[in-house]
Amino acid sequence: MAKQPRAVSVTSSAAPSTSTGGSYASAFMPPPSPSDRDLLRALHRLARDLSSAETPAPFLRAAFASVSRRARLLAAAFDDLLLCAPAGDLLPRSASLCLREVLLVLQRFKAVVADCAARSRTLLLLQSDETDAELRDLHHDLATLLDLLPVVDLGLADDVMDLLALASRQCRRCASGADAEAEPALKAAVLSLIDEIEREIVPGRERLEEILEEVGINDPASCGDEIESLEREIGDRASERWTGAMIALVGLLRYAKCVLFSATPCPADSKADDAGVDDGGESPAPPMDLRCPISLDLMRDPVVAASGQTYDRESIDRWFGSGKSTCPKTGQVLANLELVPNKSLKNLISKWCRENGVAMEVCEASKSEQAQAVAANKAALEVARMTASFLVKKLSVTFSPDAASRVVHEIRLLSKSGSDNRAFVGEAGAVPMLVPLLYSEDAGLQLNAVTALLNLSILEANKKRIMHADGAVEAVTHIMASGTTWRAKENAAAAVLSLASVHTYRRRLGRNASVVEKLVHLARTGPTSTKKDALAALLSLAGERENVGRLVDAGVAEAALSAISDEETAAAVLAALAKRGGAEAIVNIEGAVARLVAEMRRGTEWARESATAALVLLCRRMGTRAVSQVMAVPGVEWAIWELMGSGTDRARRKAASLGRICRRWAAASAADGERGAECPASSVEPPAMMAS
Repeated sequence: MAKQPRAVSVTSSAAPSTSTGGSYASAFMPPPSPSDRDLLRALHRLARDLSSAETPAPFLRAAFASVSRRARLLAAAFDDLLLCAPAGDLLPRSASLCLREVLLVLQRFKAVVADCAARSRTLLLLQSDETDAELRDLHHDLATLLDLLPVVDLGLADDVMDLLALASRQCRRCASGADAEAEPALKAAVLSLIDEIEREIVPGRERLEEILEEVGINDPASCGDEIESLEREIGDRASERWTGAMIALVGLLRYAKCVLFSATPCPADSKADDAGVDDGGESPAPPMDLRCPISLDLMRDPVVAASGQTYDRESIDRWFGSGKSTCPKTGQVLANLELVPNKSLKNLISKWCRENGVAMEVCEASKSEQAQAVAANKAALEVARMTASFLVKKLSVTFSPDAASRVVHEIRLLSKSGSDNRAFVGEAGAVPMLVPLLYSEDAGLQLNAVTALLNLSILEANKKRIMHADGAVEAVTHIMASGTTWRAKENAAAAVLSLASVHTYRRRLGRNASVVEKLVHLARTGPTSTKKDALAALLSLAGERENVGRLVDAGVAEAALSAISDEETAAAVLAALAKRGGAEAIVNIEGAVARLVAEMRRGTEWARESATAALVLLCRRMGTRAVSQVMAVPGVEWAIWELMGSGTDRARRKAASLGRICRRWAAASAADGERGAECPASSVEPPAMMAS
């Protein structure tokens, strides 16, 4: 049955207003329409832009070529109209109204083109039916408008009228689907491939290569870009209908990247710095616009508060969680605590991270959602298992550093997200093969190996594999001491932190003097990010009482104090040491108490909380020696009072406890002074130090 032409509103925009409300009616008047000459210029510009639009994927080549051909015909006609039309608004009214509707249709064409250019090729393929239907509707609308256009009244030359008639006929042909191409067959092939993987059928190399070639993925760069685009679209929920297929395709593309494009060098972000061990290099500082106003760190999940200010979700959630309902930046009371994702800023942050080789972490909520979706997707799980098995087998027969680095880089990427991926890589036997590579003198290989090991260690079962692998702890310690780059050393310290999350491994690592020594050295001498991971690892080790003595002997307290103004974790390390037997060592360090008081006054929320907790513990454990040092710091009373009013709940409690201890000590000291005046030989110690 022939498709019935849809009504196109040609005269609705010109209907005169019947409102008589004066200024009230004018407030709702549409903006003034452009002149006819401006209209023709806009039509000519739009048609010219559409005629040169690039095809986003090979399977859309025919559809976009069709749009381009119609646009060229229209551009030529509008060009002639511009040349012939005199200055002023002299087009016939019906023609002017019709051309304004044509402008709207061309703008919709341009929106479709821009939307296709922004999407991944595989999502375009999955949504090809919707895209085709939308283009057919637009061609139908354009054909109808061209038929309604009073070309005779415009005084056009015969050849120009022929161009418009040809454009109308071609639009009718497209609207009927006569130019439909073969992407349904390609889409069916891709979906069939996913179905076979669900049934544990390994895709053939030649078939996989042929399908990806048709999609437009024929090298590692395009494959990597496609994976990144798909992952972003999954996180943004670009298509609820095709989310399962998109997740499966991410895994399939990772497998294809390993199988088809494995002979290509690793991306630049996996390369180590050429400066070597003493480079001291760090990732470039992010622009202030990309940093969270609260933490001053690069935002990972930017959200907009009710005040219109943007913050990192983790930081603003912590702010609200402490009982505050104001905007941290402006101080205004918020009407509500709702947070709206700032997707445009997140895209800018992702772009900056890609351009500067900085790893872009995904927010925990997104990670969890994607991990759950993958776990429920049988095709994604099977293709991840195939990829892990392929990579580990390939690593076992690879001997050159360059080739090994490429394989290990893919293992690193595969184990970066998802517990299932980490399980598959660990079960395939990757850990024993990665350990010897930690001693490699090739900077890129060493960095990839230690990062892959760090990613794997997140899974509990892999922690056991690492701790029981021959020489694994010694190899990680070797990198902390002699790694080729600070980034490698930093990831080695992070691996220790991950392993120390298990109680028995925390004790074992704490008994290893070399591990502790190297962590202390990194906390003293490393750049900011390395210090942070080293101190975090030391904090975890300090959670075990039997480790504290060895940590104190290794100089952990001194290292933490040296970093206390730079890293908030340092105050937490001192609090952990004071809690489990290290209070005397801290008090014996000159200026330690004064630095804790300074951190209580000027540090981040967590640092102030930790510094206050450390001071309370020192006062309770060491009595007069500690409290007298606290009271000797100028302005300590003000710092305690301020924290009681503005700190977190825990910080307020600790500040209140410290205030009570100081008041009791002061009262006891005053009483002792009075008794001393009556009885100079008295040596009574103030009782305020007793734990309450």
